[in-house]
Amino acid sequence: MRVIIVDDSVIVREGLRRLLEAEGHEVVDAIARPEQAASAVAAGRPDVVVLDIRMPPTFTDEGLRVAAELRAAMPGLGILVLSQYAIPEYATRLLENGARGTGYLLKDRILEPLQLSQALQRLAEGGTVIDPDVVGELLASRQADDPLGQLSGREREVLQLMAEGLSDKGIAERLFLSLNTIGTHIQRIFRKLDLPDGAAENRRVLAVLASLQRR
Repeated sequence: MRVIIVDDSVIVREGLRRLLEAEGHEVVDAIARPEQAASAVAAGRPDVVVLDIRMPPTFTDEGLRVAAELRAAMPGLGILVLSQYAIPEYATRLLENGARGTGYLLKDRILEPLQLSQALQRLAEGGTVIDPDVVGELLASRQADDPLGQLSGREREVLQLMAEGLSDKGIAERLFLSLNTIGTHIQRIFRKLDLPDGAAENRRVLAVLASLQRR
């Protein structure tokens, strides 16, 4: 897979380069400035771009703004934004520009090469990846009388994996449960949270996050 890295930290850039190349990916460019991203993507034609969320000049949300620009120019491009913190608002803002092929992970995940590689593969295939800690932050902040309080422990696990972008089959494999059992859990989650049934995978991720944030 062809990857471009955009991060102002040389340590992170080179660390990511080594991890990705060790996993068999081709890093076609690694750049430090967000304003260089569009031209690098146009020249390198990557499958996925990995962006830091906070870069010069303001060190606030440069990565999100670059991601929005790249998504508008290249709808089929995989985009993975890395953050130091689990901020649900950032994830929702990122996905509003298009959930297909879009991901938000904490930088700690880059220390797990296989997980990072699998996330990139999912994005390149048009899937969506949301860090489980982001969903965990939302779940932990809810009050006991909230509809989320009606969910069982297993249903919360399934909800968290849904928000990561896993398919029903992927959730079943992760939890070592049957596909029918996962389907039953998801139907109960949709009913308890008043979520639309039968939505496509990426729309389902957005629905889950929106539901969690509005509670």
